[in-house]
Amino acid sequence: MKKRWFILFAVLLVAALALAACGQKSTFKCDDPYGCVDIGPNDPIKIGVAVVLSGPNESLGVDEVGGVEIAVDDFTAANKAWLGKHAIQVVKEDAQCSAEGGQTAAQKLAADKSIVGVIGTACSSAGVPASKILSDAHIPMISPSNTAPSLTAPDTHAECYLRTAHNDKVQGKAVAEFAYNVLGARTMATIHDGSPYAQQLQQVACDVFTQLGGKCVAQEAINVGDTDMRPVLTKIATAKPDVLYYPIFIQEGALITQQAKEVPGLEKTVLMGSDGMISPDFIKAAGKAAEGMYLSGPAAVNNEEFNKKYEAKYGQEPPSAFHLHAYDAAMLLMNAIKKVAVVDKDGTIHVPRKALCQALFSTKDYKGLTGTLTCNQYGDCADPKIVINQIQNGKYVPVWPKK
Repeated sequence: MKKRWFILFAVLLVAALALAACGQKSTFKCDDPYGCVDIGPNDPIKIGVAVVLSGPNESLGVDEVGGVEIAVDDFTAANKAWLGKHAIQVVKEDAQCSAEGGQTAAQKLAADKSIVGVIGTACSSAGVPASKILSDAHIPMISPSNTAPSLTAPDTHAECYLRTAHNDKVQGKAVAEFAYNVLGARTMATIHDGSPYAQQLQQVACDVFTQLGGKCVAQEAINVGDTDMRPVLTKIATAKPDVLYYPIFIQEGALITQQAKEVPGLEKTVLMGSDGMISPDFIKAAGKAAEGMYLSGPAAVNNEEFNKKYEAKYGQEPPSAFHLHAYDAAMLLMNAIKKVAVVDKDGTIHVPRKALCQALFSTKDYKGLTGTLTCNQYGDCADPKIVINQIQNGKYVPVWPKK
């Protein structure tokens, strides 16, 4: 008799557990036109990071990865109850600083259907193909340092692409105004490397410089990987420009800086670059030749709390200019995920893809570390503030605008 009651009790218990399990079964139906990412009760929320992680511009990517990972730490600490058993996993891909690198990194991330969103790329040349590939896969991409105007232009903008970096329409204008109004320059020459970043930025600077009353006397190009810059510099030197502006990257920028000092006709020419060369690696590569030159870039935000976290986590100061932009980009993405996600009773998270993109574009008056961010319909979210730095005693020192 006791055995029968035990068997009956066991059967009832199994039935009760089965009913409870059925009660926990998801009733969620994805009606998002782009589909949904389904994240199991114990699975991580995966966000991609596609930045330059190798080569001479590696410090740009290292800087940005740090910003993303610290944002993940902060978001996780503030949202433990909502996250439950879910961790936020950062999946890194090397987009390098080229179109080929951006394409490869984006294809790898787009192939992983569990990736919810991507922070990247570091360089605009990588951002052009990556933004299209990821948008076609309905995966939002937020760049902390793409600045080429074409990426957010109405006719070339990819649907799910945004950035927390400034638009170079702002930076090029600042360069031209500094050269004309502060340095008193009336002639300018430029060098670009064919990348969307460099080519478009120097064009904006020349256009505004001309509008102010100056003249662009030469707009020359080099190739990434060139080492002998003297033929281009010699050609430019015949015009004896007041300013030589080359908004390119670390390796080629350092060579131009060194070799410009050796070319007759450029003795009085002021050298200027931009944020692609704001790195200790550039100062090390260019050496004494860089002393006194000017570089435009985002205004440094003195965030001591962030800097302490960065040094505690990585044992060094942030190595480049866009770590806070990366932090803000990651925070925008994670907050948007939380806003649109549907959470089942068993902890499964469903993230509708189109709703996620729309939530990001609806960002308004977000108090970030780089300023107050509001995204327009083409993905420009930055609160842009450009400064001109001068290299003084091996350090980047802001000199304009005056405080």
